[in-house]
Order: sequence, then structure tokens, then C-alpha cells
Amino acid sequence: MTIKHYDIIIIGAGLSGIGTACHIAREHPGKSLAILERRENVGGTWDLFRYPGIRSDSDMASFGFNFKPWYSDNVLAQGSDIREYVRETAEAFGLYEKIKFGLKLKNSDWSTKDQKWTVSSAQEASGEEKVFTCNFLVNCAGYYNFDQGYRPGFPKEEVFTGDIVHPQSLPEGFDYSGKKVVVIGSGATAITLVPAMADKAAKVTMLQRSPSYIMSLPNTDKISMVLNKVLPKAWVFKLARRRNILFQRALYLACQRWPNAMRKMFLSHMYKHAPNVDKRHLTPEYMPWDQRLCAAPDGDFFESLRSGKAEIVTDHIDRFDETGIELKSGQHIEADIVVAATGLEVQLMGGSTLSIDNEEVNLPKKMAYKGILIQDVPNYGWIFGYTNAPWTLKCDIGGRYLCRLFAHMDQTGVSVATAVDTGSNATDASVLDGFAPGYIVRAIDKMPRQGKADPWRITMHYGKDKKMLLKDPVDDGILQFETAPSASSRGSDLLQQATTA
Repeated sequence: MTIKHYDIIIIGAGLSGIGTACHIAREHPGKSLAILERRENVGGTWDLFRYPGIRSDSDMASFGFNFKPWYSDNVLAQGSDIREYVRETAEAFGLYEKIKFGLKLKNSDWSTKDQKWTVSSAQEASGEEKVFTCNFLVNCAGYYNFDQGYRPGFPKEEVFTGDIVHPQSLPEGFDYSGKKVVVIGSGATAITLVPAMADKAAKVTMLQRSPSYIMSLPNTDKISMVLNKVLPKAWVFKLARRRNILFQRALYLACQRWPNAMRKMFLSHMYKHAPNVDKRHLTPEYMPWDQRLCAAPDGDFFESLRSGKAEIVTDHIDRFDETGIELKSGQHIEADIVVAATGLEVQLMGGSTLSIDNEEVNLPKKMAYKGILIQDVPNYGWIFGYTNAPWTLKCDIGGRYLCRLFAHMDQTGVSVATAVDTGSNATDASVLDGFAPGYIVRAIDKMPRQGKADPWRITMHYGKDKKMLLKDPVDDGILQFETAPSASSRGSDLLQQATTA
């Protein structure tokens, strides 16, 4: 079996992986690069999810890549458009020939002696084993299980004569015309599904245990449309990106500083947009931004409620029967199709394992360094986006930081970089401490930790992270560097091994 070696291997060809690869290809064109992707197309999440209405919940001026402007009058993009955007970006930067599709990762092992990673995988179509080695490994595989979403079992669901499906497995073109549809859940997926299915379905009922905060946002950027008439498109894009980043940050900070006032504002906003809905269905129990806000482009979700095509029921499931769902209150909801928008199943590294000298790394016992490297794991990058802002903002500056790190290592002649905690900074808080959607709470014991102070503390603050990753010195006294063993020392090791044998 031939083992191909690369300077850098990136895991995942979604937004994070392609964005990081673009930075590396541009800043370090001399480094050999490979991208390992389990699916047969680029796009990651946006290639996987094909449910009705699938779209971003962040504006594309800040969700897209800074180096490849998203020129569109629409604020929120459809999943198919994002998928095409990722493909265009990969092609523009000459990355397609570097992607190895259809590979499921099994294990990545770092050899201290050889100072390299060995990445074991299998071609899913044939089962053929594929092994690669690299000097630096970058994980851009996201944080959830692509095979299945979180789908709890429902009492007596086996007697239901209709279909029970999870959005993650809903095929493109799924026919629900004229059907009575129940969407279980109240998160971003449910808020997207309800208005998207309401036009064709006979009736859509959103069944929730508790409500979420929902913002009606204009789906056209009228400010940019006006500015495009008098300014170059590139300038308008930069202005829109900066404006949107500042607005999102200000909104989040306002929710943190004045939670009660912001709660009143959001409740008033929702009550106004759905005057025909009982307020208890639109009154969350938690404070704004304890969970991510849901977006309704042009108020489509509220419009579906006002029109009577959709309704909200707040209750708990008692059991299923042949024709639908019996609730704890005694109410019965008839259904032909039940869509269980019950969340994601968290899975790191695409389900593969990570080890050092064949000893598995216990990630929940490790801290994240600057949110990009992992404590005590050599030459390993972890690109993980924001939960309180567009995901790709952190991915963008994370990729640029890695390029700074590579440049420093080349200039100083070192071959290994490891983040080492010498100050007992560890805490019990996860990297997503304070963010409380169900899928994160269920997986809290799978996530790396964060520390008491920078650079081990996760800020979820774009301005602070931008300074830390792009301005602060790479060699900060916490990163420890090693040089490659000299040819003579390697020869001595081989001679000693031969003599011992």
C-alpha cells in the first residue's frame, strides 16, 4: 500500500475546510496540501441537508468568505446557493484536485519519534484502506454526526401509520403535498421548515415543549442595493460586512448586559408579528442568547401563522396512535407526516479517534488554545466557529492564524508546535460554556475544556479574537517548539536500533 505524504492535511471540505485551504494555498503555495472529505461533494453541512427551505441563519456578507465576496441582494442564502458558493471558491483557488472524496476517517496518530501524523481512512464505496501522513493536521470536520441527527424515541410510535422523519435524512424533493405535517421542535430548523412546507401541505403544526426567540429580518439588503448604484461593488460588500458584524455583536452584547429589557423587546416583536397566536406559544422561558436566535426572513414564519396555514401547539407528547399524536393535555394532533426537528448529535473529528504514540487523546480533559489548537497535541489545528455570530468569522481568522504559525515555524526552522499549559489554567467549563441548546447540553462531556485566562479562555468575541490571532506574537511563551532531528541523529538512532536487534 502506497502512503502519500503531505505537509498539511485538512479534514473536511465544507465552508471551514475550503476557507482554511484557501488561506494556506494563497499564503504558502509551496506546501503540499490534501483535503480529506467523506462525502462525494464539497459543501459539508450544505451538501448534507436538503430539507425544505434549508438556508443560512446568518447574513451572507459576514457568513461568506472575506476574500470572496458574496454579491447578492438577498441577505440569507438558500442551502443550494451556499453549496454552489463553496464549489466556486474551491475551483477558483485550484483546490478541487487536492480533495480526496469518499473517505471515512478511522484514526489520526501522531508519532513523537517521526514528528508526523498518520491518518487512517477507508474509501466508503469500496472499503479500500487509505493511509496518509502529514506534518500538520487541521480538523475542519464540524461538530456533529453526519450519519444521523438526534432522534429520541416516542411512546407508541410504532403504531403510527404515517412517516416519522428527521430533517437530516429528508431527501431533496420529498413529497408532502396535501399532507398534514407535524414538526416537532422549536429551533432554527423548525422555524425554517414550517413556512417552507406550509404552502404545499394541507396543514403544518409546530409542536414545541417551549418557545424560542424569533426575529423577523428583511431578506433584501436595501442599503447595499442603493449604494451599489453609486459605489464599486467591492466597497459596498466591505461596508455591508462591517455593518452586519457590528450589528450582530451589539445585539449579542445588549442581550448579555440588559437581558430583561432585550427580552421585553423580543417578546413585543413576536407578539406584534403574530397577533392571532396565543402569547404563551411565543414566550420563551430562557433569556435571549442563552440559545441562538432564530431568523425569519421577511417574517415568513409569522406570515404562515397569520395565514392559518400553520399553527403552534405548546405541550408534551403522551404517545403516538395510528393517526397522529396524543398530548399530555389530552389534545390530539392528526398527522400524515411527523418531522422530528429534535436537534443534532454531537460528534467530533467525524467519528474518528485521535491519538499520540498510539495512546488515545482524551479531548474532554484538554483545553483549547486560542480556540484553534488543542493542549498537548502537537501540530494539530481545530477550526471551530462562533455560536453567537456567523460561524465562518472565526474560521476565517483561525485559518489566517495557522498561516502565521506556519510562517513562524518556517522562519525559525522548527518543525513541531505544541500548546502547553504551565499555569494550571484548567477549569471544568467546556469550550461552549454558557451556550445551552439541547444538543450541546447532551454532549458537554465530549467537548474540550476552556481555561481561566487567555489564551485558554474562549471569548466568542470577534474583535478580541482578531487581535489575539492576527496581531499578538505567535511565540508567546505558551507554544512550545521543537526542531526536526538532524540527519546524523537519525542515522545514529537507526544504527542503535540495528545493533540492538
